Parts: sequence; structure tokens; C-alpha cells
Amino acid sequence: MSEPRRPSSKRTLKPTRELTKAPTGILGLDEVTGGGLPRGRPTLVTGGPGCGKTLLALEFLVHGASKYGEPGVFVTFEERAEDLLDNARSIGLDLDDLIRRKRLAIEYVRVERSEIEETGEYDLEALFIRLDHALNAVKATRIILDTIESLFAGLGDAGILRAELRRLFAWLKDRGVTAVITGERGVNTLTRQGLEEYVSDCVIVLDHRVTDQISTRRLRVVKYRGSQHGTNEYPFLIDTDGIVVLPITSLQLEHKATTARISTGLDWLDAMFGNKGYFRGSSVLLSGGAGSGKTSFAAHFIDAACRRKERVLCFVFEESASQYTRNMGSIGLDLETWVGKGLLTIDAARPTLYGLESHLAKMHRLIDAAHPTAVVVDPLSSFGGSASEVAGTLIRMIDYLKSRQITGLFTHLMPGRLSAADNEVGVSSLMDTWLQLSSPSSGNAPGRQLTILKSRGMPHSTLTRTFMMTDRGVRSDSSPRQSGRLVANR
Repeated sequence: MSEPRRPSSKRTLKPTRELTKAPTGILGLDEVTGGGLPRGRPTLVTGGPGCGKTLLALEFLVHGASKYGEPGVFVTFEERAEDLLDNARSIGLDLDDLIRRKRLAIEYVRVERSEIEETGEYDLEALFIRLDHALNAVKATRIILDTIESLFAGLGDAGILRAELRRLFAWLKDRGVTAVITGERGVNTLTRQGLEEYVSDCVIVLDHRVTDQISTRRLRVVKYRGSQHGTNEYPFLIDTDGIVVLPITSLQLEHKATTARISTGLDWLDAMFGNKGYFRGSSVLLSGGAGSGKTSFAAHFIDAACRRKERVLCFVFEESASQYTRNMGSIGLDLETWVGKGLLTIDAARPTLYGLESHLAKMHRLIDAAHPTAVVVDPLSSFGGSASEVAGTLIRMIDYLKSRQITGLFTHLMPGRLSAADNEVGVSSLMDTWLQLSSPSSGNAPGRQLTILKSRGMPHSTLTRTFMMTDRGVRSDSSPRQSGRLVANR
């Protein structure tokens, strides 16, 4: 007789059910969370005053109603509906239209701490009835509770507080709505009660810190049950268009390189690269001392790109846009024409206006809006912070540009003669092409000089070229003689 078949020792693993998510519509946050917040589950957003909790929750609700066909209810325990509508208008969110179309409802719940203390009673049944009515009125699938501290402000008994918190979160889960609950940071806990973070499926912490009188907002996903997510701190920016989050860890070295070449803007400089110029999508560093001509070389590059009908975005940190275009007119470049035609966008701001990360977040947003083929940053040396901070910011910017095949040209002021050891920013190794410019050390020197220190992936001249500034552009002494008056160096 044959032996009975023994059961297999191998366990058959059931395929795991992928967690469904509700997209937030907030630029960068969906990338950090891997698609959005957990659908049908509560998410806690906590942080100190002024860090953007209410705005994040409000954008989640508005984007759901306007972009994803998911109506929502905003329950506020602090602000009246009129105040919330006014605040939303200041950042361009039209809540009135969504309310008229029954895509959004605002419910103001007044909680008086004195009444709770006098009676000693606290029951969420009345709140559940109101929430249920509001959800049914607009057929909502999203809900915001802002802020949870106000709801439980009158409870002093820790046991009752914990029971009511669990009851509230369980009710939200039973209804299957995607909930965002905002809360204030505690002293040694994520929230004042220290319990909300444990009963929430997703916890997002917002932070608003000030270093050397420069403020930076950061976001961190502390936990996300059943889903992979970015765990680093991510800088985010609040402006007139709302919130934009910069997902640092999402930037991988996966960009594709092209063999296409674009002009430097100067024929004699193109000749030093085999008459072809820079690789498209590469990173170029122009470094040198004051008055060596860095801005002028960058302006020639901008002019050449615009002549090819390509869009260029230029970030300047030392002069206004009007001053920038006026000064470039002294070397025969009419950049104002390209601004008027919409091919050139100049964003001028003091580097102390934001922190490094906020600058980067703002630059990302402008790049996404302008769709340029080239970006110029003039100069990198204006940024404050440690060498590691500046280098870290530049790494993210270069990776971001390369992933979109955008050519990046950066100028950097270096005192005296530059060498690899003197490079304070420590970014030369990140650059595909590095050009060093130098001014004459004395009145008897022949002129300013340019040397190509490196250019990855292409043959290039290693000779030092002498050049001069004229009213018809930057001219090289070794190029054919052309007329032009000498002008002040840039």
C-alpha cells in the first residue's frame, strides 16, 4: 500500500491586500506618502502654532471635492465658518462655490469648557448626530476635525478622555470616511493628550523652526500603518498657492543622459568644446573672483537659449530683475526682449528671505510652472549656512534638474584664485562642467582669463583663454578681431 500523502510543509502565503489611499492633491505630499492618506482611516496632523495644520487639512478637503470627486465636511471647534471662508480666500481656495454645489460643508461646533466643568457630563452622542447629518447632506467621504484639543478641553479625567478618544476614532472608522484630525504638540509627546498618535493609522508632524533668524517649515511622516512612506524630514513652503512639499528622498540617480549639445552663447567658447557647447541636461559651474565675468557668461547662455525659442528661468539673488536686464544691456544683450516674449523669467529674491530648503521648494514650484529647458542660478555664494547644508541643497537641485533634462548653470563667487581645495561650497564634484574665470592681478596683466577645469564625457580644450568685456559681448583675444568698446566687467 502506498503511504498516505503528507501535508506539504510549505505555507501558501495569501497575497497581501494593498492599502487604498486618498490622494491629497498637495504637491510633493502624495509622493512622500506613496499616493496619499489611508482611505477610510484617521490621520493625525500635529504641530505647533502657525505650522500649517489647518491649511494642510483644508487643502486635502478642497482637492478631494474639486479634483477627485470626493465631497467633504470641515468640522471646526475654534473658528467660525465665516472666518474659515475668509482665510481660505486669502490663499485662493474658493470654498463658497464648493458649498453652493454641495461638494463641501462647514460645521462649527461650539464647545464651552465651563459648561462641561459645571455639569460634569460629557457625551459624544450629540456630536455624532451632527457629524452624521453633515456627512449625509453632501454624501461626504472625507472629514476634517480641527482641532481635537478644543473638543476635549473640559475633560480632566484621563480615563474618560482616553475612552472618548477611542470612541471617536472608532466611530470615524465605522463610517468609512477618510478623516484628518489636527492636534497641537505636547511637551514630551506628539499631542497634548499623548494618545491620539497611537489610535491614528497615519501621523504627520509639522514643524516651524527658526535658525539664525531664518524660518523653515518641515514635514515628517512619523508612522503609516500598512504602507511604505518617506521617513525623513521634508521642507515645505506656504505661499499664495498653498502648500508645496519637497520630497528629498524620492530623488534617485535614475535620470537619462543625452548626447545632444547646446551652445554656450559664445562661438569662441563653443570652439573650446569642439564647436558643440555643453551637454543638454548637464550641470555647469562658473566660478571666479569678483569682476571676473561670471554673470556675463551666464547672460550669453541665456540669450542663446532664448534665440532657440527655449524657455529659461533665472534666479538672481544680488539685484532686481530690472537691474539685471539693464546691466546686461551694457554688453549688448537685450534680455528685456526675451522677458517680454515670455521666453525668460527672472525671479529676484534676497537669499535671507527663506531658509535653504524653502528656497529649494520655491524654485521647484517655479520650475514646474515655467517648464524651462535651462535654469540659471546667480550666484550660489549668496546662500548662507554651512558647507554641508549648501552642498546638500545643491545636490537636490541638480538631481531635480537632471531628472527633467533641464540644463543648469550656476555661478559662484570665490575669493582670489580658485583651486579644488579652496572650494568652500564643495560642489565642484557634482558638476559636469567646471569653468574657472579670473581677473587680472595687476594693471599690466593681458586681461581676464578662462580655463575649463573639467567637462565630463566630452573632449575639451585645456588651454587658458584670455577674454575681454565689450559693448558687443564677451570677446576672446585669440578670436578674430571685432570692433567694440571695452565696458565694465561683470
